Amino acid sequence: MKSINDRIRELGRSLGKQDTGGEYIEYSSLRKQYERQANADVRKLQAETKHKRIEAIHGRSDLNPKWTFANLIEDSTDVIEAVSIARSFIAAHEDVAWRQAGSHMMIFYGDYGRGKSHIAGAIAHELIEQYEISVLYRQLSSLLEMRFFSYDYNAQDNIGEKFREVNQELLDVDLLILDEVCVNESMLKKNAQSWLGNLLRQRLVNKKNCILITNHNLQELEIALGRYCFESIKEYDTYKVKFSGPSRRKEIITPETAQTASLASNTSGYKPNQVK
Repeated sequence: MKSINDRIRELGRSLGKQDTGGEYIEYSSLRKQYERQANADVRKLQAETKHKRIEAIHGRSDLNPKWTFANLIEDSTDVIEAVSIARSFIAAHEDVAWRQAGSHMMIFYGDYGRGKSHIAGAIAHELIEQYEISVLYRQLSSLLEMRFFSYDYNAQDNIGEKFREVNQELLDVDLLILDEVCVNESMLKKNAQSWLGNLLRQRLVNKKNCILITNHNLQELEIALGRYCFESIKEYDTYKVKFSGPSRRKEIITPETAQTASLASNTSGYKPNQVK
């Protein structure tokens, strides 16, 4: 027949109580144990909540997941210098006073395939992970196209409402990355210059940061954006980073295929649009 103590221990185990073998536990010790468990549960819940917030920010950012420092090959002096500047920019976010002091802009400029977008994306990923900074990556040309079509009042796809929502996102996000700025454009149209200039000025007032990525040099960029828009950029604390190293993109036409094509063009045969 079970004793009363055996029955008490069984009841305790069924309720999740620790079996102390009938040993008395002081209230202060028991309280500390429960506090440690409660704190551990709170930390776990906070970590899970933070992870969900970070995932949500990543989901809205439209960043390429491969644009990280881990995937970056630092094989030239310009990339090494750009990474150093990028890491300094990220580390500065630790200082709350720096973040609240004003607006900061990084201009990445150089030829195609030099790693500009990759490093900008790596900065964004780090800021999201470390400081939960909201980020939005957009190509300027796609925004201008959406803006143009938003004036089609006969459209049935609510393009005007969609652009207003996008425009509000551009104003509110902590870090805006604008890629392909003035790509294939020697000068933006006046209304596009005004829209972009106003966007940058409003972000400046709200102490929001930007990264502009362009294939133009700085002189060409000033002409392409127009004076009003470029003056908006001058108001920011600006960091200019030039990319001049080799292209990281794979060659489609290799020297061997180029030589074959050259030989083929010199052979006899039909050649269209020849003038004799």
